[in-house]
Amino acid sequence: MDKLPLSVALITFNEQENIERTLRAIQDIASEIIIVDSHSTDRTRDIALSLGAKVYEEDWKGYREQKNSALEKCSQPWILSLDADEVVTGGLKQQIKKAITRPWANGYFINRRTVFLGKELKHALYPDRQLRLVRRDANPRWTGGKVHELLKIDGTTSRLSSYLLHYSYRDLSDFITRLDKYARLWAEDAAMQGKRVGLRRLMLSPLLAFTKNYILKLGLLDGMRGLIASCAMGYYSLLKAFYLWERRKVK
Repeated sequence: MDKLPLSVALITFNEQENIERTLRAIQDIASEIIIVDSHSTDRTRDIALSLGAKVYEEDWKGYREQKNSALEKCSQPWILSLDADEVVTGGLKQQIKKAITRPWANGYFINRRTVFLGKELKHALYPDRQLRLVRRDANPRWTGGKVHELLKIDGTTSRLSSYLLHYSYRDLSDFITRLDKYARLWAEDAAMQGKRVGLRRLMLSPLLAFTKNYILKLGLLDGMRGLIASCAMGYYSLLKAFYLWERRKVK
């Protein structure tokens, strides 16, 4: 496959377990790979350089600003923004090629399918659509708070039907640890925005989060992994409410 007029943008910190898999999946189509690394202490930079990436070391500025820094360094007409633990599948690669060579929008949403405890979740946590493939002249920029940042552009968007594989969590302990971290960051943003938490939210939000993933998204078809992931989403919703209450009520 010929290389496309495409820059791939990533941010990294100690991603030696993931980065080779991620870069090998796109190095045959990307004309440029841009990585902003926040001083990794493992082999992340060495692996990335060996696979042809341009690596820039910068102090950590938060997810949003770190990703915007990577965007600014891209020189190709199209940009694919990836996390270091995401892998472009073969089907998605073909759709990206078609979208770039015969574009019908300025940006494209892409589904993500999580690899959880060694197996893909085909229902729970899916499809988790994210705007990731964008034209550089459509003014792409990352917005949002300290967590769950969003990529935005000017102009029209569409979506691709294939998906990224998301190798986000090493094991169950890592999953729970990250949920706790993201809940704390969310609560910080929410408190600054003046959001409040009441008894109704404390009681209902965990149940709704579980129901959404296990029943509405058919996470029950993912077996025990689907049950665990759905319960964890309920726990995450509860943590967000608890941390927001703590920040507003406890000095």
